[in-house]
Amino acid sequence: MAERGEFSVYQFFSNDTWEQVRSQVSAEEAMTAFQHYTTSVGARMGFTIRVIITDGEDFTNMDWQHGKGIVYPTKEDLNAPKG
Repeated sequence: MAERGEFSVYQFFSNDTWEQVRSQVSAEEAMTAFQHYTTSVGARMGFTIRVIITDGEDFTNMDWQHGKGIVYPTKEDLNAPKG
């Protein structure tokens, strides 16, 4: 049996509904899904208004919003010194 991952992907719609599109997958699979849903026809047309990746502790790891692009992590977050 394959080991379960810790990431989930959700998409949110303009009619105030949402769906979980991946559950407990690897980081690689979560990123592939994230890229798919943020570039889908629904996202380009504004039906999909938000896509997020959460980890096993339910923290948001990536956040894309229609008309804004990736809002988290910010460029500043990615370039912040470690330690």
